[in-house]
Amino acid sequence: MSVTKPLPHDAARMHVTGTARYVDDVPMPAGTLSLAFGLSTVARGRITGMDLSAVRDAPGVVAVLTAEDLPFANDVSPSIHDEPLLAEDEVFYVGQPVFCVVAESHLAARKAAKLGKIDYEELPALFGIDDALAADSRFEDGPRIYVKGDVEMALAGAAHVVEGSLEMGGQEHFYLEGQAALALPQEGGDMIVQSSTQHPTEIQHKVAEALGLPMNAVRVEIRRMGGGFGGKESQGNALAVACAVAARLTGKPCKMRYDRDDDMVITGKRHDFRIDYKAGFDDEGRIAGVEFWQYCRCGWAQDLSLPVADRAMLHADNAYLLPTCRITSHRLKTHTQSATAYRGFGGPQGMLGIERVVDHIAHALGKDPLEVRRLNFYRAMEAGVDASGGDISKTGKVQGSHEDLASRGSVNDVDDGRGAHELAETAEASGAQTTPYHMAVEDFVLHDILAELKQSSDYDARRAAVAQWNAENPVLKKGIALTPVKFGISFTLTHLNQAGALVHVYQDGSIHMNHGGTEMGQGLFQKVAQVAAARFGVDVAHVKITATDTAKVPNTSATAASSGSDLNGMAVKAACDTIRDRMAEFLAAEHQTDAAQVRFEDGKVHVGGETMSFADAAARAYAGRVSLSATGFYATPKITWDRIKGEGRPFFYFAYGAAVTECVLDTLTGENRILRCDILHDAGASLNPGIDLGQVEGGYVQGAGWLTMEELVWDDKGRLRTHAPSTYKIPACSDRPVIFNVRLWEGGRNREDTIYRSKAVGEPPFMLGISAFLALSDAVAACGTVYPALNAPATPERLLAAVNRVRGT
Repeated sequence: MSVTKPLPHDAARMHVTGTARYVDDVPMPAGTLSLAFGLSTVARGRITGMDLSAVRDAPGVVAVLTAEDLPFANDVSPSIHDEPLLAEDEVFYVGQPVFCVVAESHLAARKAAKLGKIDYEELPALFGIDDALAADSRFEDGPRIYVKGDVEMALAGAAHVVEGSLEMGGQEHFYLEGQAALALPQEGGDMIVQSSTQHPTEIQHKVAEALGLPMNAVRVEIRRMGGGFGGKESQGNALAVACAVAARLTGKPCKMRYDRDDDMVITGKRHDFRIDYKAGFDDEGRIAGVEFWQYCRCGWAQDLSLPVADRAMLHADNAYLLPTCRITSHRLKTHTQSATAYRGFGGPQGMLGIERVVDHIAHALGKDPLEVRRLNFYRAMEAGVDASGGDISKTGKVQGSHEDLASRGSVNDVDDGRGAHELAETAEASGAQTTPYHMAVEDFVLHDILAELKQSSDYDARRAAVAQWNAENPVLKKGIALTPVKFGISFTLTHLNQAGALVHVYQDGSIHMNHGGTEMGQGLFQKVAQVAAARFGVDVAHVKITATDTAKVPNTSATAASSGSDLNGMAVKAACDTIRDRMAEFLAAEHQTDAAQVRFEDGKVHVGGETMSFADAAARAYAGRVSLSATGFYATPKITWDRIKGEGRPFFYFAYGAAVTECVLDTLTGENRILRCDILHDAGASLNPGIDLGQVEGGYVQGAGWLTMEELVWDDKGRLRTHAPSTYKIPACSDRPVIFNVRLWEGGRNREDTIYRSKAVGEPPFMLGISAFLALSDAVAACGTVYPALNAPATPERLLAAVNRVRGT
């Protein structure tokens, strides 16, 4: 069977030889035009004048567009239509597109865009969390609050209380391939768009809206992206819409790509947070109650900020059973880039908050943080418990509508939380252990993972060795931390948990597969091809992997929320099984046997004592007029969620993992190194262990980069100063752990009925990087008795300041 095998990425050879084709590599017809945006130079202001004569007169310029030139909707927002393609009367951040240049070449367009003269009446701008709070500048009418139990009583009765504040910065996506799109005008006003996007249906919808067309007049295709990490879920809308509008205006193909500086200045990043906390606990470190205040800086437009902030709340417990908890979430509007989706989608921020609390508790009691963690874990899953997966045919009925239902930024959920309150009451009445949002945790496996990792990493001996080192070395201090991950898998907007697929079997036995997921290097296409091959019992080489295309599979959800393999794998399985069952029925009738006795395996079909190749079986079925094409559809079961009340079951299941990181810190300079990392991660019954291991390794390094070295800096005018590789630093090869031991947990098998009982592996490993941050905090703590209260990213400057603070100097 092709699944569970560590087969190489389908495009690996093309990636390393440079032959893999991305949007900017697509051959274009002669006369193709290029686009570039003219950008705002102030953070907030009213446009009082605009002189674009020099732009129009520049060499190679064909047209210059402003908001007044747009024929229909001037909007590229994935949520509440608050994000114009081109600024109208006001601008709201430095880098906002104000006009668009259409020219004969990319260079000509970029040069001309610099020539625009725009006059502004500058207005007061809000940049930081405190600025926004003081001005009550926010999205939604007030903070969102989730409550479990009586927090005041728990805190008042606790033997000990700690409180503090944690700041964490944003993060630049830094995908290797920047944002790019092209539009090819067709007869009758139709448009074909190729976009480097994680969400083809979102692009289709926004382009159709901008051109005044129904969605069936716009076709969007994407074969692959050179990285996405969430940055191509909504941020590609502007390029695709601009290209389509310009193509309609000029009648010529149009293309646009951001240069790296423009990309970083224009596009949104991970949301930066501040989390204030107060926690009560007993002498052993057992948490009685905790209160969080989460402050999320969203930027100038809503984008996907509400579901990001929601998910931060949903991961405020991480792996810990909190008897009482209150989480208050402020979604703050500022005059900076509109923050957007990023791997983990708010989960890392929420998770870091509770890990800080547990670490603070351990420090206050003088205990090993690992012991406090284990003490507060959810109870282990009962041995032998399994689940059927439920009825996957129920999709729910639409309760209202919204113009952009395909986006996670939609303000209306299709399910609308049906039964969420009853589900929560039932779970807690039964004595089930529940999260702060009242979901029963039934699949907790971290006790076993932690025990195995603790032993394999030699944690106890190494912690003792670190303590001895620190006692003997006044300058170089070491730290070690073991942190867990419990990450919920599903879109929190219920109706997005669906997928479709289209599969053809040709008469020669070759298979053509298409689904709604997009490939951004994560190996989704390879995994789903392995599923198709397994259903037909053939080698994966027989399966043709084709570009994602809205003309083949409609109404796709974004490839996000770690759900790509779960959703699309099941949809492809359904389509393949339909064709296979048709073939089996036909061949069984030919051989006067039962269809259930027909076996597809090892490239052969066994029926009635005869064995034939799969190709021969396909040819026979074709000659017998059997349909060899089918669609497949899957809707995730069991999801019932009310985001306003904070009640229900937003996740189908949880993915788990744990990491031990050891680091060394130079207390004279703040410089540091990750010496060793050991990871044990739960991917369920992995579809492709080789690809999944790569995701775990990359996720850890990216997560550690966010918390230790990637720093976004704006000046007092709202200008992003870290807008190039020279000033914004991501982890390089030398920044990875010197010793890097990564394994998938062999005991993993999803209790829910997912595709071959696998688990999602896109986002969960990112949060393993929290162990690197807390290892550095542990090293700082070795310098004195004061809790370090380290903020992220833990740059050398912050580390040195923390060392001095702990030492009282």
